[in-house]
Amino acid sequence: MAANLATEIVSAGGRRGNRRKWVTVVRTPVGAAATVALSALLVLAVIAPILWTDWANRTDTAQMLHGPSSAHWAGTDNLGRDILARVLVATRLSVELALLATLIMVGVGLVLGTLGVLFGRRVGRVVAAVINIAVAFPGLLLALFFAVIFGIGSKGAVLAIGFAGAPGFARLVQTLVAGVEQRDFVLAARVAGVNRFRILVRHVLPNVGEALIVNATIGAGAALLAFAGLSFLGLGVQPSDYDWGQLLGNGLTGIFEHPVAALAPGIAVVLAGLAFNFFGEAMAKSIGVTTTIGKLRLPVVKPAGEGAIPAKDGATDDDTVLTVRDLRVSFPSAHGAITPVRGVSFGMTRGETVGVVGESGSGKSLTALAVAQLIERPARVTAAELNFLGTDLSSGATRADQDLLGVHFSMVFQDPMTSMNPTLRVGGQLAEVARRHGGLSRTEARDRAVDRLDAVQIPEPERRAGQYPHEFSGGMRQRAMIGMGLMGDPALIVADEPTTALDVTVQSRVLQLLESIRRERNVALLLISHDISVVRQVCDRVLVMYAGQIVEDLPTADLHSAARHPYTRALISVVPDMHTALDEPLAVIPGRAPDPASFPAGCAFASRCPLATERCRAEMPPLETDAAGRRVACWHADASAASGSSGASAPEQMEAAR
Repeated sequence: MAANLATEIVSAGGRRGNRRKWVTVVRTPVGAAATVALSALLVLAVIAPILWTDWANRTDTAQMLHGPSSAHWAGTDNLGRDILARVLVATRLSVELALLATLIMVGVGLVLGTLGVLFGRRVGRVVAAVINIAVAFPGLLLALFFAVIFGIGSKGAVLAIGFAGAPGFARLVQTLVAGVEQRDFVLAARVAGVNRFRILVRHVLPNVGEALIVNATIGAGAALLAFAGLSFLGLGVQPSDYDWGQLLGNGLTGIFEHPVAALAPGIAVVLAGLAFNFFGEAMAKSIGVTTTIGKLRLPVVKPAGEGAIPAKDGATDDDTVLTVRDLRVSFPSAHGAITPVRGVSFGMTRGETVGVVGESGSGKSLTALAVAQLIERPARVTAAELNFLGTDLSSGATRADQDLLGVHFSMVFQDPMTSMNPTLRVGGQLAEVARRHGGLSRTEARDRAVDRLDAVQIPEPERRAGQYPHEFSGGMRQRAMIGMGLMGDPALIVADEPTTALDVTVQSRVLQLLESIRRERNVALLLISHDISVVRQVCDRVLVMYAGQIVEDLPTADLHSAARHPYTRALISVVPDMHTALDEPLAVIPGRAPDPASFPAGCAFASRCPLATERCRAEMPPLETDAAGRRVACWHADASAASGSSGASAPEQMEAAR
């Protein structure tokens, strides 16, 4: 299926591109210095206990509390033990405990931050509220609180610091995930019936992984400092073990006589913290990250209303692909429900191409998403009937519905760059559909993916299947998305503005490809566009939407000669052609579409219509069907058709009326 905060990945260009970005970390002065420092710290943590543990534990009462000397560079403690050796040996425990605390922070943060994706938006809102409350408290205060709960000692301190840092990391995860789960490739995976956990692991987390790694690295530095603070206060590592925080606390007792005893572990803490933080910042700059330290498929409720839908001439029940009656989509607000889609009804048969046109905000894409079962809570979807290939989709989420949509419903989204997962190879993304619904093996699914890429006219499909989306041009990505839809056996392809981001030449090729697929496979095609000239090229029938309603439904061949709604005629008139005067301003439709939060009582187009009367402003016209099967919702449809045939364009009529 063809499917910021604080932190955003600027360019996810595949694994090879990612490797190049990671290499650039060491090419900057700060990055190189941080890499050397962090590497030295980790090496020291491994070898120091092996080389200097005996020296660090050797007591010499004759050398107690001596200052720096050639024998003891940082002096000795109250038992005559070498302070520098103890600082070096304490590196392992200090770093080890800090990394354990970071691991807990990341693990708990990931779980909390992704609960909304796994269990839905309601759970996500509750978890977000808890996280926001926890983040409001200072981290050290939370760490002290958890230290009291978990008890004094290394284990309690690790748990305390890990859980204290988890809320901040969880909020970061929530924000990053929220930015990715709305991408088209995630929506496509949902239509394909991929379960929530697989969507999270395969499609969401890989796209935020770099940012999480960077912030976890910086978090490790913060955890190291926090752990040293707890040990300094006597809540962390307890004798006979020791870390930098404990050594710092011991050194402060005699700081006026022997300041180096406190200075040595203090310097170690600062340098280690800087190594983690600078390395994280260097990664952030190289990768393109700024640092800071769910979905439910809705059941469709059936209202009492009914609506008549004209069928294609000669169509039988076996030919019917999609039936939609009285479809409504509403969103809650502080002032009541907002309903941007209001009573949409239409039907489609096999091999039929239907275009949906209208200005931005008219409800075109929202209607398609509702049909595809991609509207999420708290939105509410209702319909008198929502039937796809004889299956009622209004009964709620079932595995059978997911399989049906995954195999027979294909959706091509608007932006080809965001419609594919940038971290997965193109062939693997196509193969997922075949493996999920077709039961094919990995090899069989890849072979089919190569075949589908070849079917949509992508050159060298075998090689291209192993590439990442960023290695494709815009037109090739769009064709690959169409190929993804052909991995199953589609009966309906919904193309939502599929050519908006493409130049005119590529646009023509994509439209020709869609038309050839429709013709060869007898597939129904629903083409959504704001450009009525694009729809005229490939569609049999046109649905004109305005303010969340269908205001006219007529054959494409009748657009110029028989369009009866003033809005339809206005859309036609504003499209420039070879006869448009170059020395005059381009025609426009005056005014603007009404706000969905405050639709008027009557016709929504009345404020912009030259034919509007008081009846238009007070009563909403019904969508009536004439003898030819055309539908129009206008009190003055016949007058509009007559004025259109007189030669005056709709914008000219509107301007004259003003």
